[in-house]
Amino acid sequence: MLDVETVEAAYWSHRGPAPLMRSSHRHDDLEINLVLDGRLDYRFGGAPVSVHAGQVALFWGWTPHQLVGDGIGSGEFLWAHIPLGEVLAWGLPDHDLGVMLLNRPVLVPATAAGRDVESMFGSWQRDFADEGAEIIASLEAQAFVRRLLRHHRDTLDLRPGGGHGTAEAMHRVIEMVRFVVDRFREPIEVADVAAAAHLHPHYAMTVFRQDVGTTIVEYLTRCRVAEAQRLLATTSMTTSEIAHAAGFGSQSSFYAHFTRACGSAPGAYRARLR
Repeated sequence: MLDVETVEAAYWSHRGPAPLMRSSHRHDDLEINLVLDGRLDYRFGGAPVSVHAGQVALFWGWTPHQLVGDGIGSGEFLWAHIPLGEVLAWGLPDHDLGVMLLNRPVLVPATAAGRDVESMFGSWQRDFADEGAEIIASLEAQAFVRRLLRHHRDTLDLRPGGGHGTAEAMHRVIEMVRFVVDRFREPIEVADVAAAAHLHPHYAMTVFRQDVGTTIVEYLTRCRVAEAQRLLATTSMTTSEIAHAAGFGSQSSFYAHFTRACGSAPGAYRARLR
């Protein structure tokens, strides 16, 4: 089985060389990489992807990815993470949101942003560190991402579909993602998610996995684990209360899924944060 580290979703920005990654990792954010100098070589969902100087890579961080190759520790790069829940709230067109939810990155020249990208990333670093200023960085990030996706759409004229390859299928997948993000705290099942997109459950599971790169159940569980992480870090709720608030059907299910995803039990996870 592939060794994958799960990282908590969060607003984050950084400038520096490529770090050493001993294993693949994933996180429930839109990741933005800008290569100023050098090259980023990824193993992305098992496939090699290179991002060259002057390019920006946009991708959903839930697909396991790992930096590899000789460029680690050298070059100059800018990084940012935007939580997927925030990105979904932007109301992006289905095509634009769809290409970012696929299990491969969108590569666009940085010049398509039409502004001083280095300076903008510097502002994000400051704003993401200030809870009251996160909204400013998020608005700028939305405009930045929209410009890049418009360039990608207009220049490459790619269809949004992944394995299935139709705009209608991608629209249905996005409906399912939105439903899960909005309702994961409730006792929903695959049939409920499929019904939200007016699909048969078997077909819904097929197109979701083809276009998103994970199953409906895995994605639902990840949303619940991420909410549990947030509550453990920001509240004094008991683990029993958190299990219920995050949508887990039982305490035992919560402990099993949380420990598998985060590498430690909820109590130990909270203790590390203090």
